[in-house]
Amino acid sequence: MFLCLPPFLPLSLEIHGKNTLSYQRFTDCYKRFYQLQPEMTQRIYDKFLTQLQTSIREEISEIKAEGNLEAVLTALDTIVEEGKDRKEPAWRPSGIPEKDLRSTMVPYFLQQRDALRRRVQRQEAENRQLADAVLAGRRQVEELQLQGQAQWQAWQALHRGQKELVAMLREPE
Repeated sequence: MFLCLPPFLPLSLEIHGKNTLSYQRFTDCYKRFYQLQPEMTQRIYDKFLTQLQTSIREEISEIKAEGNLEAVLTALDTIVEEGKDRKEPAWRPSGIPEKDLRSTMVPYFLQQRDALRRRVQRQEAENRQLADAVLAGRRQVEELQLQGQAQWQAWQALHRGQKELVAMLREPE
């Protein structure tokens, strides 16, 4: 028989040794059924409590097996022991989520901003070098164009001079 957890149940059955899943609270939630069949309500409560405890134990065992919980808890004990030697107090939440998030994230974001600024500066320096190289290349291309144009004009002048010389040598006949 599958019983779903009613919303009034806490996550744990005992808090500081006090049973938080009392029969009285159970009957308060199912008043009409309790008034009609109190013995049956008691049996359902007992069975529900037994199944709930068994389910919780199984879940804890699964978590221990799946998550290697014993190794994690041993590592946690080591961290606690190392923390005992610390002089400054450990971080504790203030109770104001915005403040806690800000206190954690602002240093990270500042570090990221600084890293990005350094990267932008490196990229801008590289871009300046590339722009200088492009400008030097353009100047070189312009010089080569001017040289090519001057050579072409010189060749044109030489070619005209040759035509005129050939024309003068043919005329005497």
